[in-house]
Amino acid sequence: MSPTPSLTRRQFLSVGLTTAGALLVGVDFAGCARNDAPPIASKGDETPFGPNAWIRIARDNSITLLVPSSEMGQGVMTALPMLLAEELDADWSKVQAEFAPAHAAYFNPLMRRQQTGSSTAVRGFWGPLREAGAAVREMLVTAAAKTWSVPLSECTTALGEVIHTPSNRRTRYGELIEAAAKQKIPENAFTKDSSKYRYLGKAIPRLDTPSKVNGGAVFGQDVRLDRMLIAAVARCPEMGGKAKKFNKEAAAKVKGVRNVVEISSGIAVIADHFWAALKGREALAIEWIEGSTAELNSAAIRSQFKSSAKSGKVANKAGNVEDGLRAASKTVEAVYEVPYLAHACMEPMNCVAHVRDSDCDIWVPTQGQTATQRAAAKVLGFKPEQVNVHTTFLGGGFGRRSETDFVVEAVELSKAVGVPVKVMWTREDDIQHDFYRPATYNELTAGISKDGSVVAWIHRIAGPSIISRLYPDGVKDGIDGTSVEIAAQLPYSIPNMHVTYAMVNTAIPVGFWRSVGASQNAFITECFLDEVAHAAQRDPFDLRRSLLKDQPRARAVLELAAEKSQWGSPVPTGIARGIAVAHSFASFVAHVAEVSITEGKVRVHRVVCAVDCGFIVNPGIVAAQMESAVAYALTAALYGEITIENGRVQQSNFNNYPLLRIDEMPNVEVHFVHSDEPPGGVGEPGVPPLAPAVCNAIFALTGKPIRSLPIRL
Repeated sequence: MSPTPSLTRRQFLSVGLTTAGALLVGVDFAGCARNDAPPIASKGDETPFGPNAWIRIARDNSITLLVPSSEMGQGVMTALPMLLAEELDADWSKVQAEFAPAHAAYFNPLMRRQQTGSSTAVRGFWGPLREAGAAVREMLVTAAAKTWSVPLSECTTALGEVIHTPSNRRTRYGELIEAAAKQKIPENAFTKDSSKYRYLGKAIPRLDTPSKVNGGAVFGQDVRLDRMLIAAVARCPEMGGKAKKFNKEAAAKVKGVRNVVEISSGIAVIADHFWAALKGREALAIEWIEGSTAELNSAAIRSQFKSSAKSGKVANKAGNVEDGLRAASKTVEAVYEVPYLAHACMEPMNCVAHVRDSDCDIWVPTQGQTATQRAAAKVLGFKPEQVNVHTTFLGGGFGRRSETDFVVEAVELSKAVGVPVKVMWTREDDIQHDFYRPATYNELTAGISKDGSVVAWIHRIAGPSIISRLYPDGVKDGIDGTSVEIAAQLPYSIPNMHVTYAMVNTAIPVGFWRSVGASQNAFITECFLDEVAHAAQRDPFDLRRSLLKDQPRARAVLELAAEKSQWGSPVPTGIARGIAVAHSFASFVAHVAEVSITEGKVRVHRVVCAVDCGFIVNPGIVAAQMESAVAYALTAALYGEITIENGRVQQSNFNNYPLLRIDEMPNVEVHFVHSDEPPGGVGEPGVPPLAPAVCNAIFALTGKPIRSLPIRL
C-alpha cells in the first residue's frame, strides 16, 4: 500500500446523507490542485450536496459515480468507475455511472476546468479518485468495527462488504451508510498495491454498452422536451460574410414553420420538426454580402505559409546546426505539407436549450461543460451557476465538441421564442462550418555523417495557431505548443537541432482535432526520417533504434512493434512494411503497416500496434482506442482534405469528404508494453504514428516519398 501523498482527505472530501438514506460523498478534485480548497459541505448534512456529490452509496448496495468527463466512445464511463470500485472494494455488478453536471467540483485537475480532451480523463483522476475510494472504504470499515466492537485491524473488505475476519461476520456497505456518515474523514487513506488489484488491469466489459445496444443511451439528437421546437440555421457559406436580405415571408409559409429569427451566426428557421425547418431554410433565398475573405483560397494560404517559414520563432535548439551541416557528408532536404481537416463526427452538432427568466437548462453532447456554461451565461447575462448543463452521450467528439458555437445558437433561439429549442446541423453544415485542424507548411534539412549517423536536423513550421484563438495567454514567445508538439520534442539523439514555428493565422477557423499537432508533426518527422535512413543506406527500424538509445520507453514500443510484425522477414510480393513511433499525451505508440498498391490504389492490409500507456486500467478499452485511432488516422491519410475557394469550404458531405469504408479497414493487432508508470493518454496517441507508417511503406514500395497528405501516387 502507498499513503496519500499530498492533501489531507479533509481538504477535499465531505460526507452526508440524503433524505432517502443514501450516503453521499462530495469531492472537490479541482481543489487537489490548490491548497486553499475548502470542504464542499459540512459532514452530516441531511440533504444531498447538489452538484457536488460525486459518489452515492445506496441501501441496496449500489454505488453510483457521477462521471465528470464526456463519453464519446473512449470508455470513461467504465474506466473512472473502475478506479473508484477498486479502492472501495465494491461489487462491480452494483456499480453505476451517471454524467455529472457542470460545476467547479468536477474540474479535471490537469485542465483546471471541466473538459474532456488531451487524453486527460484517466490521467487527471487516477490519483484523486482512487484516494477518495480508499478514504470511503476506511470510513465504512471504521463504522463496521465500531458497530461490532472489534478492533479495526480485524476487519477487511471485499465485493461491497465489510468482513470481520476472525468471526466471518459480514455486513454490506448499504447497511453501514448511516454509521459511516458519522465517521471522521481520515487524514490519510492508503491505496492498494497494484498486486492486489481485482478490477484494474482487467478487460472489464463497458458499463455503457447495454444501453447503446438496446437504444436506451441518450445522445444529443435523442433529447425530447415538452413544447420543444426544432431549428435549422442558415450560415453564410463564405467565412466572414453576412446576410444582406432574405425572404422571411416565404419561409413562414412552409407548413410547420413557427418563426424566423436572425441570430449571431445566421438566420434560423424554427419549426415543429426538422424537415419543416430545412424546407423553411431553403425558402429564405438569402442574398449574402461578401466578406473580406472573398479572394481567399488554398493556393494563397499556402503561399502565405511558404513565405513565412524562414521567419519563425525558435521552438527548440540544441548544438549548432550550421556546424553539424558543414561536418556532414550528405544532406537531405524536403518540403512537407498537411491540409486542413474537418472532424466529421458521426452525430452532427446539436444542442437543446430552455431559457427562462432566471435560469437556463442545456442538453448537449459536449466535451466542455465549463465552456458551455460560461458561453450560455455570457449570452444571457447570467451567472454561470444559473446555467444547468445536462451532458448526453457524444456521437463522436475529436475536439470539435469542445467548441460552443452550436450551444450559443440554441441559447439565443430559446431566449428569442421562450420555449425549448433544439438546434440541429446537417452534414453539410458540419463540414462547411467546422473548426478545422490546421494546415501547415514544413521545410526540413538533415545532415548525415560518413558512418550514417544523423548529425543535424532543421525543421521550419509555418501555419495557424489554435491556442492564439482560444487561450491567447498560452502562446509564449510566439510559440503555440500544440503546433510544435512532437516536432519540438523529438525523442531521437541528434546532437544539432533547430526547430522553428511561424504563426500564420488566416480567416479559416482552426480547432483541436484528435491528437492535435502530433497528428501532423509525426507524419512529417517520421516520414522525413525514413528519407534520411534511405540516404544513409540504413534500415529505418535500425536507425530509429540507434537514435532512441536514451529513450527506453520509445525504444521498447518500437522493438515490440518490429518483433510482432516480423520486421525484416520476407513479405508477399507487392507488399511492403513501414514503421513509425511517436510519444504524445504521456504515452508511446509504434505502428508497423503492411501496404500494397493495386492499380494506383493504396491498400493497408495489417497494422501492428505497440503501446506503452503506463499502467493499463482496462486493456479492452485501450485496444479499442488503438483500433479506432487506426480507422480515424487512415481516413485522414487516404482521403482527408479541406480546400478553400473564394472564402468557402469546397467539401460538403461524404461524397467529397469521404471516410474509410468497412472493407478498407485493415487487421489491427495491439500489443502492450506493461508498465507501472502512471497512466498516460489513450484516446489520441494511436493517431500520430499511423500515417507515417503507411507512407513509409509506400516509400519502400515505390522509392518515392509521400510528402503531403492526403496520399496521392
